[in-house]
Amino acid sequence: MERLARFLGTTFYSGYSKFAPGTVGSAVACLPLLIFPGFRHVDLLVVTIFIFFAGVWAATRVEIQTQKHDAGMITIDEVAGMFVSVLFLDRTGHWLWLGAAFFIFRLFDIIKPWPANVSQNLPRGWGVMTDDIIAGIYANILLRIVFLFI
Repeated sequence: MERLARFLGTTFYSGYSKFAPGTVGSAVACLPLLIFPGFRHVDLLVVTIFIFFAGVWAATRVEIQTQKHDAGMITIDEVAGMFVSVLFLDRTGHWLWLGAAFFIFRLFDIIKPWPANVSQNLPRGWGVMTDDIIAGIYANILLRIVFLFI
């Protein structure tokens, strides 16, 4: 079970990247969105919910193993947040819009506006996953506003 937790928690070991593991994890999340451009609505919601709860479990296990809260190698939270950032948005099937979603999500994930910043204080995997879900919600809202003007 510990190997499975590491495999999932680090998003297929992408979290071991020496350079910006969170960005690499977010980029990994973009791959199925590019390969399957219709993967946006209910299917994506169901997968995101599954990833969230699997991420809570895996992140908790990795935290226990490493004795670090939100260890940098945990990147499953970026996958869930990236998926939320494009949830129910039609235009993000195009690589340009997906790129915009990627950069906006990463910005919100890094700056962690309220309540993302305080949600990190939730215990174990709950805190790891929740702040990225909130960053994804902010990115989704900003993309919707941009879509109104373009």
